[in-house]
Amino acid sequence: MAPSNQPITQALLARAHSPDSANRLFSEKIQYRPLYLRPSSPPPPSNARETRRKAREESKRKRKLKPKPLSARERHRRGLYEVPREGQKYSIFEPLHRLWLGYIEEILGSELYHGGPSASAKLSAAEFHGAAVEVSRSSCPSRVGIKGIIIKDGKFAFEIITPKNDIKIVPKEGTWFKFEIPVKEPDMEAAAQVQTSLPQKLMRHAFGA
Repeated sequence: MAPSNQPITQALLARAHSPDSANRLFSEKIQYRPLYLRPSSPPPPSNARETRRKAREESKRKRKLKPKPLSARERHRRGLYEVPREGQKYSIFEPLHRLWLGYIEEILGSELYHGGPSASAKLSAAEFHGAAVEVSRSSCPSRVGIKGIIIKDGKFAFEIITPKNDIKIVPKEGTWFKFEIPVKEPDMEAAAQVQTSLPQKLMRHAFGA
């Protein structure tokens, strides 16, 4: 019987070989031979269909976490387009009008001094949010004379706040809007290009189609 402190491998060799052979085999082939452990087996390759399914589920999960943009109906329902009552003051929008004047002067450039078809084309494509306008002609006579600052330039109508802090919605269709742009003294280079006397204001009418 093998001693209790004898390695198990040596005891097994002693059962099959003579004591000398068992000791020799153990010392030459086993005792100082490094034992290489097999690394963890890689996971089995996943099924392509299962991979696509998991990718779809992950994408769906991420979409649920991302907030959806509000629809136009939802924005209207929540009143996001409405000006709060405490903000319905003409004086609040006067700085916006001054910003618009700087914007429109930049859009028109030198054409601010002499107008022309090119200026009209630029104005027709310009943003009027912040412009001070007056209804000069309309298919609805009661709208004629409405004046104020445009606080919303919609697709079919302007929303205008008047100096009396009233908000008027004026359809663009069938309506002429008059607006004025103060004309500043041009610099030397621009003055050399302008041959006519300068008006104090550039006045234009925009017709809502």
